[in-house]
Amino acid sequence: MKLRVDRDVLAEAVTWTARSVPARPPVPVLAGVRLEAKDASLVLASFDYEVSAHCEVPADVEEDGVVLVSGRLLADIAKALPSKPVELEVEGTKVTVSCGSSRFSLAAMAADDYPALPVMPGVAGTVDAHDLAQAVGQVSIAASRDETLPLLTSVQMEVDGDSLTFMATDRYRLAVREMTWAPQDASLSTHALLKARTLSDVAKSLTSSGDVTVALTEAGSTTSGLIGFEAGGRRTTSLLTDGDYPPVLRLFPEQTTIHATVGREELIAAVRRVSLVADRSTPIHMSFTEGNLSLDAGQSSDDAQASEQLVAHLEGEDIQTAFNPGYLVDGLNAINQPYVRLDFTHPSKPAVLTGMDSIGGEEDSSFRYLIMPIRFGA
Repeated sequence: MKLRVDRDVLAEAVTWTARSVPARPPVPVLAGVRLEAKDASLVLASFDYEVSAHCEVPADVEEDGVVLVSGRLLADIAKALPSKPVELEVEGTKVTVSCGSSRFSLAAMAADDYPALPVMPGVAGTVDAHDLAQAVGQVSIAASRDETLPLLTSVQMEVDGDSLTFMATDRYRLAVREMTWAPQDASLSTHALLKARTLSDVAKSLTSSGDVTVALTEAGSTTSGLIGFEAGGRRTTSLLTDGDYPPVLRLFPEQTTIHATVGREELIAAVRRVSLVADRSTPIHMSFTEGNLSLDAGQSSDDAQASEQLVAHLEGEDIQTAFNPGYLVDGLNAINQPYVRLDFTHPSKPAVLTGMDSIGGEEDSSFRYLIMPIRFGA
């Protein structure tokens, strides 16, 4: 194998492909990235039996061939090379990387032992890359980090015709984002459960493309459930999480009687200031009255205390409640509008956060963030 490729193109391709290389591979070959030179392109691939990555970039190929090299090492080398064309050549059991006056020699791994990448499932539809990245970013904040609960470390994706819904929860908050997409079949109705970390990585890495093609294993298939994403010469697949996602949408109240509207950035800044006196498990107390929101933390006279007042528009009765400040800020940061509306039914019941462009305007219910209160006085 012998080829020449642009340095920036190589560095970006190797870095993206090597994302799927496990830090502690169960077998040595999984630490590698497979390079294949053919026609006028370089094809890079990685696979850890759960997530696969496939990337094709243009290259000046002098001699076709296949080789397997350490993915992380090649990525580090490619990013450190000067901005000049890169030459890759296989010489016996070594892979030579040359760029300007820099020269590296890497050990070639056993390419024949590398597992075959899974076949991309059938195309389900396409979605705008930036819309996908934004939606996944909004909901993945609510996914659990507890790996002993695989269902809750995942994001549920539900498809109903041209409606695409993402949702995630860790039992203390729930994030739901609804959007439209272009399905291959307008009558398609299905769902898929995918690790939040994997989905976030994929969505963020494909934003340079216009549209992302989404592929899904058909319901009732005898093969393992698989989801695939493809855009801009990059293709990735992942096994789906087994199990049935809990019916979380019914946690949203059908009606709310108390509505408070506050400037989003002002509230974020105030919560961060007041929570400086609180540890991670200490709630921040919120008291809403017409025209005013009072925030305070550190109730004990033996502890540091903080309080702050904000302007708030209230519809309904006065209400006092308390939230985990970290969870509250996560939800506020996920909202894109200048104002946030907090809907309540009772101080001990969950609150629902949505974005608004102006006080008294229409709420944007495409993203909803439900947060459980901490029992007042706890």
